[in-house]
Amino acid sequence: MDQIFQQILGYAKASWRRRWWGVAVAWLVCIVGWTWVMTIPDRYEASARVYVDTQSLLQPLLAGLAVQPSVNQQITMMTRQLVSRPTLEKVARMTDLDVRAKTPEQTEALLNGMADRISIADTGRENLYTISYQDPNGELAKKVVQSLLTIFVETSLGKTRQDISSSQRFIEDQLQQYQQKLTDAETALTEFKRTHIGMMPGQGGDYYAKLAETSALLRQAQLDQQEAVNRRNQLKRQLTDEEPELTAAAMASSNSEIDGRIQALEKQMDQLRMQYTDLHPDIQSTKRLIERLEEQKKIDLAGRKADPAGARIQNPVYQQLTIAIAEADATVSSLGARVAEYQRRYSELRNASNMIPQVEQDYTQLMRDYDVYRQNYDALLKRRESVTMSGEVESKTDTVDFRVIDPPFVPSQPAGPDRPLLLSLVTLGGLGAGIAVAFLLSQLRRTVTDRRALRELTGLPLLGAVARVETDESRRHKRKGLLAYLAALGGLIGAYGAVMILQLVVSRAG
Repeated sequence: MDQIFQQILGYAKASWRRRWWGVAVAWLVCIVGWTWVMTIPDRYEASARVYVDTQSLLQPLLAGLAVQPSVNQQITMMTRQLVSRPTLEKVARMTDLDVRAKTPEQTEALLNGMADRISIADTGRENLYTISYQDPNGELAKKVVQSLLTIFVETSLGKTRQDISSSQRFIEDQLQQYQQKLTDAETALTEFKRTHIGMMPGQGGDYYAKLAETSALLRQAQLDQQEAVNRRNQLKRQLTDEEPELTAAAMASSNSEIDGRIQALEKQMDQLRMQYTDLHPDIQSTKRLIERLEEQKKIDLAGRKADPAGARIQNPVYQQLTIAIAEADATVSSLGARVAEYQRRYSELRNASNMIPQVEQDYTQLMRDYDVYRQNYDALLKRRESVTMSGEVESKTDTVDFRVIDPPFVPSQPAGPDRPLLLSLVTLGGLGAGIAVAFLLSQLRRTVTDRRALRELTGLPLLGAVARVETDESRRHKRKGLLAYLAALGGLIGAYGAVMILQLVVSRAG
């Protein structure tokens, strides 16, 4: 720590030897800086305050019916557009500033300068904004602020309408596209239904249920056919045991046999009635067989009375069996046709087993696309009505009301530059520059100020030192030099004070 202090003290002593150079540089810098500050032209600031009223009574009434624009975003965008290049060019034309620029470079410099001097700030209160501009010409600054205020209001009134018009055109284009898509989807769906009629989901029940039902009907028909075939074969075997003709004596026994058959058939019919109604085919067939046996019995009785000698007559049992066999053949043929029809249906359903799932998948895809197009089309229709109502609201009412609270105003006192601050900074800069120059000169032309510096500079051991003896004359000379230095430094401070007083007098007089 002591070494650092000694080093700093050495630098101070070396700089002190170049103090006159430092004072001269400080005076030079301060004189030039003060002159520059005093010649800077005054800048006048014109400003205006605008209040943006967003509390419209229509907003709660039109909630959900019309599009409610984001007022804050709209205002933010408009404030940013005020410092855009097209806006600056328009302001330059409105205030005749563009006549000052003769070349593209001058135009670019003019627009950049305008952008730097334009200020749009929020005053801290809700929806209250300040537009300001600084220029050496107060009237010109006022014109610029007035032009910005006009552009601000015009832009706010037309921007929303332009956005609504663009939205309407976009939605109309989308509606036409989706209407064409919806028409194509409906045509494809209609053609698909026409091509795959009977195979669509929901037509005649589920496909697998229809297949199972047809399979069950086929098995039942095959079982009925097999029963009819067995019954017919049994009747044929009974027919082989009967004689086609009988004698009168045999007829008597035949009559008793017929009676037995009639009784047996009546018992069988009673049993069938316990399970089925009278319209059942087995009951109807048994009734007809009983009626034929009754008729045959009457014929046999009439024949015996007419020919008591015992002539041969036809065997009624044989005839009944023949009739029963014919009916059984008809039943077998009918059941065979039913079995064939069920087999055809079953084969068609089986052959279509790979087609129907694909048809169902294609139909589902068509319906999905159709539903998507329909939903989007309906949503676009609602949006179009909403945008149309928003356009009506925007054209007939003011959703955002701009009120000029303070018109453009230019104070009599300039807004800048802050000369007292600049003069103070120049003075401090001059003193700093003097100290820096004295230090640099001391380092460029280094001198040995003490024994430590000599020992560090040579690297040799120091045997001794010769002290300087101060005389009265040297002391007086040193005091005069110090007083002159203090006078020069004090004169610099006094000049700073005089310049500050002059600036205060000039500002009050202006």
